[in-house]
Amino acid sequence: MVTALITHPDCLDHVTPPGHPEQVARLDAVLGALADMDLRRVSAPMVADDDLLRVHPQSHITAIRNAAPAQGWRSLDADTHMSVGSLAAAYRAAGAVVRCVDLVLDGAVANAFAAVRPPGHHAERETAMGFCFFGSVAVAAKHALDHHGLKRVAIVDFDVHHGNGTQDLVEDDARILFCSTHQSPLYPGTGAADEVGAHDNVVNVPLPDGTGSKAFREVMERVILPRVDAFAPELLLISAGFDAHEDDPLAGMMLKTDDFAWITSRLCDLADKHCAGRVVSSLEGGYDLEALADSAAAHVAVLEERGR
Repeated sequence: MVTALITHPDCLDHVTPPGHPEQVARLDAVLGALADMDLRRVSAPMVADDDLLRVHPQSHITAIRNAAPAQGWRSLDADTHMSVGSLAAAYRAAGAVVRCVDLVLDGAVANAFAAVRPPGHHAERETAMGFCFFGSVAVAAKHALDHHGLKRVAIVDFDVHHGNGTQDLVEDDARILFCSTHQSPLYPGTGAADEVGAHDNVVNVPLPDGTGSKAFREVMERVILPRVDAFAPELLLISAGFDAHEDDPLAGMMLKTDDFAWITSRLCDLADKHCAGRVVSSLEGGYDLEALADSAAAHVAVLEERGR
């Protein structure tokens, strides 16, 4: 078996204003770091509106389409901007994660990583925010459940920012477990421990500024991994943000590259136990280019080794 890498050149055409941290160079750095790995490279399709409609109303999809500029930029909020290529990039980003799910559940690959941008975990049902337009991982989870007929899907989000969008899109669905570790206080200001979802299917672990490897691993071992284990998912999705790295400029957690390899391995252990190793991961944050490249490579190297 092999690990799939799903991406598309359109994701490089989402151009943010000068100085914006969610820049084209992020994806260049990730793809460069993965260039020599033995991965099955797959072109990301455009996501189908039917898949988007599982989590977003038509009004949101239409608003994003109508906001796409013919030239220059259009700002949806202070952080979230669209260029001429942004709409296609957002459709490819969501389509990539759905394609990952199809490949993994059809048995064509062991696991898969979507190297895409824009990210998706801040996009709420009717609100684009935090650099995100569509909730790509939530879209993929619903696709796995509704199209492939799975009964339980778990999402683990270790981005330094709380995945408020993913939570908003899945917290009322008992078939989905959403688990997040994130720095708090920090943007977007959500993710308190008492936010547990409509079916006790949300697990938030806010962590203070300065949290390092020991505390992160302890929380994962004590809280997140046992909840995933008890849920016994048939597919494990990862929102892989690498901005909890000690070198990242947008936050204050102090993780090292090895921590991302460690948590990937531990999650793969649970996937081996419950769902035949079926893991789909999608790139979220990470804004120091060297730390992002190294961390993404460490993450995918574990997927590649476990998928053999």
